[in-house]
Amino acid sequence: MSNVTSATAGSTAAAAVQSATSSEIKTGLDYNAFLQLLVAQMKNQDPLNPTDPTQQMSQLASFSNVEQSIKLNQKLEAMTTLTSLTQADALIGRKLTSGDGAVSGTVKSLQVTNEGTVATLADGKTIVLGSGVKVE
Repeated sequence: MSNVTSATAGSTAAAAVQSATSSEIKTGLDYNAFLQLLVAQMKNQDPLNPTDPTQQMSQLASFSNVEQSIKLNQKLEAMTTLTSLTQADALIGRKLTSGDGAVSGTVKSLQVTNEGTVATLADGKTIVLGSGVKVE
């Protein structure tokens, strides 16, 4: 009888985890998803061997720390992008030369991408700003 209960509990918990994982991919894991997991865990726990409340509080504290880390990382990314744009603005109208010297010209515009800051020159060529790029 306990095998059926644990199988049902396992499938319900797996469904909750899958639902939370889908939620994390779409919008990030939030408190609602965590509480759904917690409720599913409490509904499906063994009545003769319940989960220790201190473990549940530990899980909640850990989740809170992870959420704060995620928010901090998002703010740091925003600050890094803003800093890159501020610094990039000073390059417009200046002459850039690529690290190997193959591409050179006056900067017309800049764009911050995942690869880094990309400068578009007046002649349409592009240079990814990085090590070796010369600014005049």
